[in-house]
Order: sequence, then structure tokens, then C-alpha cells
Amino acid sequence: MLFITNRPLQEGPDTVPGRKVHFKLDNNSAEQSVYFCRRDAQDDYTEIGSQAFMQAIKDSSAAQILIYIHGYSNLPEPNIFPRAEILQKMANKECIDSVLVIPIIWPCDNDLGVIKDYYDDEIAADSSGVAFARVLEKFLAWREKPEQIETPCLKRINLLSHSMGNRVFRQTLVEWATYFRGGELPLIFRNTFLVAADIVNESLEYGQEGRYICDCSRNVSVYFASDDLALRASKVANLKNAVASRRLGHTGPENLDQTPRNVYAIDCDDLNTLYDNPTGHSYFLYAPGGRTPGVVFKHICNSINTGRVDADETTRRLILKAKPPRRTV
Repeated sequence: MLFITNRPLQEGPDTVPGRKVHFKLDNNSAEQSVYFCRRDAQDDYTEIGSQAFMQAIKDSSAAQILIYIHGYSNLPEPNIFPRAEILQKMANKECIDSVLVIPIIWPCDNDLGVIKDYYDDEIAADSSGVAFARVLEKFLAWREKPEQIETPCLKRINLLSHSMGNRVFRQTLVEWATYFRGGELPLIFRNTFLVAADIVNESLEYGQEGRYICDCSRNVSVYFASDDLALRASKVANLKNAVASRRLGHTGPENLDQTPRNVYAIDCDDLNTLYDNPTGHSYFLYAPGGRTPGVVFKHICNSINTGRVDADETTRRLILKAKPPRRTV
């Protein structure tokens, strides 16, 4: 599995393609260096460098890419990579085109204590923006090389960000626009899926920092649930910083009419706790029983398959319903 990270490595920041690398899990500093790597097995990682990384994507049999940005308090093992593997398995089952899942790993804290972790991870999320903006700029520079223009990479790029990963994504685009792109961003993502987003619910409105998410995406699907207990804790934690606004992953966009027309609000209130009991936060994976993709991921795959969002075109809204359990005699 290919992955990108700005977590500190035990081997130091100097890129050496082919070297084995190990995470410094007790260090959650957000490095400005980024590492393009491959996971060969659990706890077995090889740095391959940006050029080999992008060429590996181009050479892969996948027709589409799904970038996955994880939420807060997640470590590479046993959280991020196993979840990325689940996404890969579900995509293999549900998507018409072959899909390559690529996780982006930012430096979550390794301390005990939920609130302390939360504050530390907020800082790490914001501080990671410049590093991952450099990744996007490296991709455009690679894509514009003469040999790539001659035989272009035609893969479609989709992105799924979960929980505080949405903060990482938002800040990445802010830094990319500010430092590299003169305030304007190109259309680069076919679909962007914001799941249980731990950012304020006005973020996607005109004039807000999250507008860049809409600018660089064909479709933006916001999956939310009012009884997401993890986001309730997030709202309480943010009161320390005098941020009292509700979270995007709780309510969906505060005022959908104030967002661009490519934003869709997907209400998951009827199934989130059924899929992730009791917190109702990670409801985009398997259905209950852990064997088949859930309704949320099937909705995501439909967008990957068609390039369109299954929602009312006028209201830009949809209420997802969990399928009732099969009756047994």
C-alpha cells in the first residue's frame, strides 16, 4: 500500500529512496518534510520518493484514486492502515472501476487523555497544511513534465476525509492557495467526501476558508449525523478556544444556500449509531456484522462510479436509510 506522511521518522528527514523507515510515535510534531512511502506489511515501511511514488500510481491498474485522510487520535498501526485496507476491500467490491486507496498520515498524538490528545491534534492538523500543500504542488509539477504531457496519467482522483482529517484537508488547501497558487486552485478532485467533519458548519460558505474544498472539487458530499457523540465532545473541547459553532459533521452545512452548487448534504442520522455503536462517528465502513459495505460507503462508491451525487438536484439533500435486518424464522 502506498502512503504519504509528515510524521517524524526514526531515520531522520533526509529522503533516501529504498530505505526502511519507522515512525517516531512519541513525537507528534508536524514536519514540513513529506515522505512518499510503501507499506509492505505491518510495521514494514519503505521510502520510495516522490517521483517513484507518482510513477507507481500511473503504472497501477487502478482507474481511480481514493485518497484517505484519517481523523484524530489515530496511529498508523492498528488504526490507519487497517482502515485503509477495509476501504480498499470495499472499493474492490462496490466500485465499477478499479480503485487505489492511498492514506495520508498526519501526526496524531500518542498521549493518554482524550482532551489533551484533541488539543495536540488540532495543532498538528493545522501545522500539517504546508507539508501536504507541497505534495499537491509536487503532483502538478510532475504532471506538467514533458514526458507526462506526452503520455498523461488519466486516473481520476477522489478524496475521503474523516473527522479532524477535514481540518487537515481544509488547511492544506488554504496553504496551497496562499503560498503556491496565488489564491486560486485548479479543479483536481472528481469527488470529495467529508465524513463526520470536525470543522465549523459554516466552513464551506462563500468567503470561508473551506471554500477552496469546493473550488478544487467537482462534487462535495457532506455526511453528517446529529447524534455523533465524538463531535459532541469536539464541540465541548472547542469551547476552550472560544469556538462555539456547531460542527459540519453534526448538522451539515449551516446554510446550504450560502454554499456553491456542487455541495450536497447527506443526512446519516438514521444509521450512524447502528454502524458505529455507541459513538456513531465512524459510520462509513462496513454494515453491522462487518462483512458487507454499509449504505454510506455504497453511496460514496456510486459517486465514484458515476461522477455524480445521488441526491435531490433541487434541494441538494438526501437522507440515507439503513436497510432493515432480514427477518429470521
